[in-house]
Amino acid sequence: MKMLTVENLSKSYGEKPLFDGLSCSITEGQRVGIIGVNGTGKSTLLKIIAGLETPDTGDMTHSRGYTISYLSQQPDFDEKLTVLEQVFHGDTPLIRLLRDYEKALLNIEKDPSNEKVQEQLFAVQQRMDAMSAWEANANAKSLLTKLGITDFTAIVGNLSGGQKKRIAMAQCFIETPDLLILDEPTNHLDHETVEWLEEYLARYTGAVLLVTHDRYFLDRVTNRIFELDNGKLYSYEGNYSTFLEAKALREEQELAQESKRQNLYRRELAWIRRGAKARSTKQKARIQRFDELKEQEGPAAKQSVDIALSGSRLGKKVLELKDVTKKFGDKTVLHNFNHIVKPGDRIGIIGANGSGKSSLLNMLAGKLSPDSGEVEVGQTVKVAYYTQENEEMNLNQRMIEYIKEIAEVIHTTDGKVIGASQILERFLFPTHSHGTPLGKLSGGERRRLYLLRILMGEPNVLLLDEPTNDLDTQTLTVLEDYLEDFPGVVLTVSHDRYFLDKVVDELFIFTGGGEVREFLGSYTDYLEMEKTRELMEKAEVQKEKKVVEEAPKQQRKRKLSYNEQREWETIEDTIAELEEKIESIGEELAKVGSDFTKAQELSEAQQKTEEELEKKMERWSELSDIVEGLK
Repeated sequence: MKMLTVENLSKSYGEKPLFDGLSCSITEGQRVGIIGVNGTGKSTLLKIIAGLETPDTGDMTHSRGYTISYLSQQPDFDEKLTVLEQVFHGDTPLIRLLRDYEKALLNIEKDPSNEKVQEQLFAVQQRMDAMSAWEANANAKSLLTKLGITDFTAIVGNLSGGQKKRIAMAQCFIETPDLLILDEPTNHLDHETVEWLEEYLARYTGAVLLVTHDRYFLDRVTNRIFELDNGKLYSYEGNYSTFLEAKALREEQELAQESKRQNLYRRELAWIRRGAKARSTKQKARIQRFDELKEQEGPAAKQSVDIALSGSRLGKKVLELKDVTKKFGDKTVLHNFNHIVKPGDRIGIIGANGSGKSSLLNMLAGKLSPDSGEVEVGQTVKVAYYTQENEEMNLNQRMIEYIKEIAEVIHTTDGKVIGASQILERFLFPTHSHGTPLGKLSGGERRRLYLLRILMGEPNVLLLDEPTNDLDTQTLTVLEDYLEDFPGVVLTVSHDRYFLDKVVDELFIFTGGGEVREFLGSYTDYLEMEKTRELMEKAEVQKEKKVVEEAPKQQRKRKLSYNEQREWETIEDTIAELEEKIESIGEELAKVGSDFTKAQELSEAQQKTEEELEKKMERWSELSDIVEGLK
């Protein structure tokens, strides 16, 4: 069984230690999810194992020929390449060969009579045979098609973020490596693609190591969890739900052990204070044990994000959309849309990438104007807009300065007034880090800081565009709890099924062509309704098909004509002869060597014979149906 082992890994950035003495192993068939607060080093650990970053100390070992593929959060593409060129843009021997093959095909299309080009194609085909590369070539195109990418000649720079993520996924999966490393694989993917990915990984025979905020995905894909907490790695067998139960038990046991240690320390301290002297060996040992007990550290205090921020009062009128239409060129994303948003509404916005979801939020936020219609905003409305991309940050600006631009002090839900430093601490930014330049924060830490800045404005209408992207599961849980108690209005675009189920009770479904359906209920309710509808449609199709199939049975049975009878008696022999001929041509092709002209003649003959065989097989099937009908 193939295995990758990491021993005594440590990594720091300047004075900031991420982990020290970290050890773990990943075996074939394991699907491991890494969990931890933003900034604990999850993505860094993935990059170290992928060989993209170097640890300060530690070793990584695996068997000879062990292969690893890495899917980045933000794929780095050459915007000028086509889809297929990008998929074959790697540097392994197999990928280089596939690239050569696609290039040779392109050259033969341009100049089919050029002997040099013909020889180049033949040479590449022989290398493809030698490396068994045909399956990988077909696999690449099959993966792209299953992921919804059918135009292999499309220019990468013209594609959406979701389409680019799918291309990166195909590029990562093409060689079926021993270890797949996936950093936030569900970001920018729609529900159907996430479901496909879940099924693909569940069948994957190698090992998988991933970081994701999608808790349903974690539950359905993983069979082991690594938790990074205060520089230590804890391993749990099972999926995310099992992890939550096991972690609660571990923390309970740690607290019990710490309570026991403190009681023992108090007793020994009282003994020392009574004037204990090291006169005997036994007393010396007891004093030594006391010193050791004194030096021991208890478990680190459990940290959690605190979002107890108040909002502004909201009047009766919130938002109203009247006959709103929006187009981009020939593409209509919204057509005569009408809706009244009421106080307390919790609306989730779903649909395919590029269908207009973010455009709707931009219009509600006043950042985009409709082509026709109106968006009316109530007088008491105070909007906060959390976008997919962080607002333009000055990476040299210090964290505390970034927050103070919004407010020096804020009000909490319990009526307290707290300063900027205190609110940063509540968002898991310790005091010593408040002077850190924004450029030194991790991507997830910047997202958490951006969320804090948005909420510090005390809004009463929250517009959230993919808020779960790049936030850790702990922050997400607290954000969901905050939104449940939030007295204002929430409109959110999200692909995160868990988040939608917990936060919203109404959906806008962008179906394309500017049409928007409204659904009252949770996201899971909607999916169940859609599945029921699809099953009913399939049942109706089967029913109609059955009627069509049964109709001929009522007709008089047809007999074979004289010529058809003679054809029926000889067709199986003809098929056998054609199959033997194809096999014989294949043997000749294997012996032809570098004689490209001869190889081309044989290939054409083989193709012609295969086409003839296919026609005979179809004819055999037709005649067979007539014969069966006479029985």
